[in-house]
Amino acid sequence: MESGGASPMPSTNATPRTSTPSMLNSNAGPPQTKICVYCGSSSGKDSSHLEAARALGKAMAEKNIGLVYGGGTVGLMGEVAKTIVSINGPSAVHGIIPEALVKWERDDTYAAKKDANGYHVPEESVYGRTTVVKDMHTRKRMMAQEVLEGGPGSGFIALSGGFGTMEELLETATWNQLGIHSRGVCVLNIAGFYDGLLEWIRKSVEEEFLKPGNAGIIVTATDAEGAIEALQSYKISDARERTTLKTVPPVSLAETTTLDIILVNNFEKYETAKMAVAQSLRLKTLGEEQ
Repeated sequence: MESGGASPMPSTNATPRTSTPSMLNSNAGPPQTKICVYCGSSSGKDSSHLEAARALGKAMAEKNIGLVYGGGTVGLMGEVAKTIVSINGPSAVHGIIPEALVKWERDDTYAAKKDANGYHVPEESVYGRTTVVKDMHTRKRMMAQEVLEGGPGSGFIALSGGFGTMEELLETATWNQLGIHSRGVCVLNIAGFYDGLLEWIRKSVEEEFLKPGNAGIIVTATDAEGAIEALQSYKISDARERTTLKTVPPVSLAETTTLDIILVNNFEKYETAKMAVAQSLRLKTLGEEQ
């Protein structure tokens, strides 16, 4: 297996703290397309990065695509969210942020309000809905789960950013490689920002650390429209790993355990997931008693 040390999609036994009702689709009809945007909490030195965030938000809003993002209100994160909310309203945006980052990734020029748990969450009319969660793993799982439940063309786009953006991007690509999901993963390469990453992918193939077919798991675009189109036309790599574990859908966050090996691929068999968790708990109990 060539996935390195990346972990499967994490589970959690924590119940998320939500400032507003869940954004997961509950109405009849086809689900809305959802794009998770990874990006920096800084604006970057070159103004083109901020302009790209604004352009992506505008393009998504025009196509009625819902945004799932890290919940910050500063830098590129805040710009994407503000842009979409200004066009389609707060229901079009869902920010998911760990409680430890609430006070850091926040623009104090806008009012904040306390949620039911006492957290100062961003103003909904400016940044959309916000869910405060316990940790980074929960944030990533919830963002991914919402995208996987989205309609056609749902996927992940990375704007420019730092360590956090890169970590989220590469773990999402690894989940794709392992067959955990089949959604598109795209980098919006502004002013050559991701040229180094693309060269690393090429070098990894050349040195046989990455299968040639998996080099295309991460696709690229240089503008917002191109990134959205790349997700709509995304093709699954035929070199992906074939896990021997039976894939099951995620359990709701309130019911999950430490069973981190549950893989997400099929959202139509919720009961199967609950049975898998129950069986895991039974086996764990038996092992501890022996």
